[in-house]
Amino acid sequence: MSRAPITKAGSERLRAELERLKSVDRPRIIAAIAEARAHGDLKENAEYHAARDQQSFTEGRIGELEAALSTAEVIDVSRLNAGNKVVFGAIVDLEEEDSGAAVTYQIVGDLEADIKRQLIAVSSPIARALIGKNAGDSFEFTAPNGVKHYEIIGVRYE
Repeated sequence: MSRAPITKAGSERLRAELERLKSVDRPRIIAAIAEARAHGDLKENAEYHAARDQQSFTEGRIGELEAALSTAEVIDVSRLNAGNKVVFGAIVDLEEEDSGAAVTYQIVGDLEADIKRQLIAVSSPIARALIGKNAGDSFEFTAPNGVKHYEIIGVRYE
């Protein structure tokens, strides 16, 4: 079985989410189910069904996080010394060659990816195009809205 890479910071975030799900959300949902049961007929009790749905989702997420964290290979990005080469964990400053727009991404594990926080999955098309390149290199990749051309302005590890 291959071990999926994850950054140390991503591992800590996911462990915090797991702890919150187990210690805060799970007891709250159990209490909500108990309260809904006290209202009587469960067939037509919307509160009960909503709480059970929430319980199912929460237990599924707990299982997903436990499985992923148990097989993940935690990589401390601050200890990497790849210089200007892009590898897993790199924070990469890019400039789109057509528009001049600047963007910064960090290449992280699939489970911790979050485009809103500029965390891109190592398996994403742009990350696959970046891996192995150096600062100053230009590259292209196929995005959903067409081919994009970027120049790597800087690479750092924090």
